[in-house]
Formats: sequence, C-alpha cells, structure tokens
Amino acid sequence: MKTKDITGTNQNTRNLIRTALLGAIAFMLMFIDMPLSFIAPSFMKLDLSDVPALIGGFAMGPVYGAGIQLVKNLLNVTKTSTMGVGELSNFIVGSTFVITASIIYKRRHNLKGAMIGLFFGVLAMSTLACLSNYFVIFPLYGKIAIPMETIINMGRAINPQIDGLKAMILFSVLPFNLIKGSVNAIATLLLYKKISPILKN
Repeated sequence: MKTKDITGTNQNTRNLIRTALLGAIAFMLMFIDMPLSFIAPSFMKLDLSDVPALIGGFAMGPVYGAGIQLVKNLLNVTKTSTMGVGELSNFIVGSTFVITASIIYKRRHNLKGAMIGLFFGVLAMSTLACLSNYFVIFPLYGKIAIPMETIINMGRAINPQIDGLKAMILFSVLPFNLIKGSVNAIATLLLYKKISPILKN
C-alpha cells in the first residue's frame, strides 16, 4: 500500500511539473500570432497556444489541461494590455475547449475519440465564447479598456453588417473561434502521438 501511495504521489508531482512546463510553452506560443483581419478586430488574434493544453489534457486528463490554460494566462497577465480581461476570456474559452475534448477522449481513447472530442470541443468553446463575450467580456472590456462604441466601430470597419454587439458576436466572435479552434484541433491531431509518450513516462 505504501509503495502505491509513493508511486501515485510521484506521478502527481510529475504531472504538476509537466503542467507548468506546458503552460510556459503555451505562453510562449501566444507571442506567435496572426490577426484574422478579414473577420475580426486586431485585438483578436489566432495562435496555437491551446495545443499544449490539449495535448496535456489528452495525456494527463482534463484537470491538468485546464491547469495548463491557467498557467498560460497567469503568465500572460504580466504583459497584458487588457487589464486581465483578455486573459479571463482566454481562460474561460480555452478551458472549455480542453475539458470538453479531454473528457470525450478519456472515454474513447483512440483516434476517432480524439477527433470527436476536438470537434465537440470547438463547438463548446465557440458557443461559450459567444455567451461570455456578449454578457461579460465585451461589456467589461468596454468599461476598463476600449469603449464599446470603439469596439463596434472596429468590427464595422471589417464588416458593415456589424452594427451592434449582437452582430459583433455573430459575424466576428463566432467565426473567429470556429477558425481558431479548428486550427488548434488539427495541430493537436498532428502532434499528439509524437509527443504523448514523453508525457506518459
């Protein structure tokens, strides 16, 4: 019994270290980004920082995947220009993506399960991004960073159909998250099998 307890403790310690390392890698990936200027304002950028969290979630479980998202965003707060609002949004949306995908993959531990998990993860993150941005993130961001009217005008400059927050969510936030989630999902599928043995040893 004592041996099992020690083994379990060592495994938890290794997973915590891996969570911290993957969180740091995810943070660095946030610096490699690109705007989707055909669909979203400049403050919404595509990056691959969800990939380490997805890989960690698949290999170690959804709690660790969410932990990687937490580490990434806590590190990013040190250089934030959004007073932490952007990091809050990133954590909410990213954790939803990782937890959804990881839970499904844990139940169907094969390629098909990974693909199904990532598909529903993209849908879940995109749905929650719309709700959280409409009710919490954009209103909060409008109060402490950029006025809401300016945010809407930035969207209208890209798409004349954006005449208010609802239209901003529909024509900008939703497609942006669908694209970002899909790109991160594809990258995860390509990399997971190559990296997962390192995380499971």
